[in-house]
Amino acid sequence: MSGNALVLFFQVASGVFAALTAGKLFHTGLYTRYRAFFWYMLFRVFEGAWPSLVDIKSDLYAYIWGPTELISLILYILVVLELCRLVLEKHKGLYTLGRWAIYFGMAISVALSILSLLPRIKPNMSQRSKYLGYIIATDRGVTFCMAIFLILMLFLINRYPVRLSRNVILHAALYTVFFLANTLDMILARVFGLPHYAAIDTGRMIVSCLCLLSWFLFLSPKGEETEGHIPVFRPEHEERLLYQLNAINTTMLKISRN
Repeated sequence: MSGNALVLFFQVASGVFAALTAGKLFHTGLYTRYRAFFWYMLFRVFEGAWPSLVDIKSDLYAYIWGPTELISLILYILVVLELCRLVLEKHKGLYTLGRWAIYFGMAISVALSILSLLPRIKPNMSQRSKYLGYIIATDRGVTFCMAIFLILMLFLINRYPVRLSRNVILHAALYTVFFLANTLDMILARVFGLPHYAAIDTGRMIVSCLCLLSWFLFLSPKGEETEGHIPVFRPEHEERLLYQLNAINTTMLKISRN
């Protein structure tokens, strides 16, 4: 199978799996709990379809790609915020802290990313190049911040015996892998250069398709009823960790109300 045919295959597979996941979420009623994720799955269908309809070398492609990328970033953020709410729904104080940490970290990250781009913006550059440069810088800043936050969230799930539904544990793990695969794709492409980009991007698409297929197969209404937590502690150790977590949550609630 040629490189172009392989890319087309994974684009189609990604769109099909995203559509199946969105359909399952709607059919089972889970879309009301995973609302941002549901809309992101629908958007993935469009995102996978439109590039095959527009010439990649045209100005139209660039001007569709920019807004599409920004919408994708907004949905990334909404899914992470939703995931934070699901993980910390019994700890509202920590959720408030996490939400503001995302806003603050993202603003700093995007600002630094754009500032690092400014020395490379020359007066004689075309408007199209400047436009794409700012979009890419914003993308890099947002994805870096989201990646750090997702890693910290997984650390929290592993460090403290937070009881979550099987769906939320699965969703958190899959979305972290899915998001980091997309982030590493950009980093590895910059490190190894364009000659290796096709292989790197193919790897990213394989991981994305596997995550989308896993969401479709394993997210279920029954998964909302099954509770558990990842780490296994002795009862006295678990009680001490929960006491620490609840104390932090209470402190954050008091701060947020003042």
